[in-house]
Amino acid sequence: MAACLLLMVAASPVRLGYEVGDTVADFKLKNTNGKMVALADYQDAKGVIVIFDCNTCPYSKAYNSRIIALNAKYASKGFPVIAIQPNDPEISPGDSYDEMVRNAKDKSYSFPYLFDESQSVAKSFGATNTPHVFLLKKDGAAFKVSYIGAIDNNSKSESAVTKKYVEDAVDALLDGKEVTSTKTKALGCTIKWKNA
Repeated sequence: MAACLLLMVAASPVRLGYEVGDTVADFKLKNTNGKMVALADYQDAKGVIVIFDCNTCPYSKAYNSRIIALNAKYASKGFPVIAIQPNDPEISPGDSYDEMVRNAKDKSYSFPYLFDESQSVAKSFGATNTPHVFLLKKDGAAFKVSYIGAIDNNSKSESAVTKKYVEDAVDALLDGKEVTSTKTKALGCTIKWKNA
C-alpha cells in the first residue's frame, strides 16, 4: 500500500509557477535607480503587468517599444508595467545590473526594471522566456493572475499583429469583464538560469 502511494506521488506532475487564478506572493527587487520595489507598493493599482524581460534577447529588443507603449497606455488607468530581468549575468553579461541601468536610461523607461539576481521571483512565477507576461488583477489586498503568455501574436512585426493579447486582457478587466484568452505561448529566448 505504501509503495502504491509512493508511486502515485512520484507520478503526479510537479507544478511549477503560477496558473491563472492563483494569488501571487509579494516580492521585493532592486530597481535600476538603486531603490527596492515590491509588489506590495502597488496597493492603489487595479493590477500590474509583470513582464520578465532582458537587454539581450532579440525578442525582447523587438518588443521593447511595445512594452514602453503598454505602460504609457495603461499605467494611468491603473495597470502599470513592472519589468523584471531574470537572466544570470555570468551566462549573459549583457544582462548585468550595470547594463540594465544603461538600457533603462537609454530607453527612458518610465516603469521599474528590476533585477531578479537570485532568480527566485522568476521561478516562483514559472517564467520561462523573455519576454513572458503575467497580468495581475487586484483582488482585495491580493494580486491574482488573469493572463499568462505573449504580448501579441507577432514578434517580428508590430504592423502584422492581429491579436493583442495583453491589451485585450487589460481592456476586459477595465470593463469589468472576464479575460477570454487567459493563456498563450510566450515567444522569446529561454531564461539563462544559474548553473547549479
